[in-house]
Amino acid sequence: MDLEMAAALGKAGAAAALSMAAIGSALGTGTAGMAAIGAWKKCYLQNRAAPFILLVFIGAPLSQTIYGLILMNGISGMCETALEAGEMMNWPAMLAAGFVGGFAMAMSAWFQGKAGAAGSDALGETGQGFGNILMTLGVVETVALFVMVFVQGAIG
Repeated sequence: MDLEMAAALGKAGAAAALSMAAIGSALGTGTAGMAAIGAWKKCYLQNRAAPFILLVFIGAPLSQTIYGLILMNGISGMCETALEAGEMMNWPAMLAAGFVGGFAMAMSAWFQGKAGAAGSDALGETGQGFGNILMTLGVVETVALFVMVFVQGAIG
């Protein structure tokens, strides 16, 4: 296999990291958004002010796309460095890291959105618990941070 093909396969892993993380962010924001709309509807039906703060829960899963971008840049940079040096790279590891890392970030984003959906329902109904809900979302977010850091460490 020539160097250009190896670099292309490694970069496919880089693209997968971003793409899969973004898919998870879309699933998470969509899930949390639907729940927030439902919570706002309940508030309007009861003639109460709709809590604008629910947008925090909707937007929380977007950060996993940024982590996917960082992982993508790391993998792509390793490919470019090896290509410029004329060295063969471990493209199977880069391809797998992109897919597995991206998938793990996607799951983190999706379940963060599910937790945000439950938080939207709870906060919309009671008006209480924002700090606890936010801490829960932070714990779920930590999974994606760990994946970003540890996957880059494993291949770099």
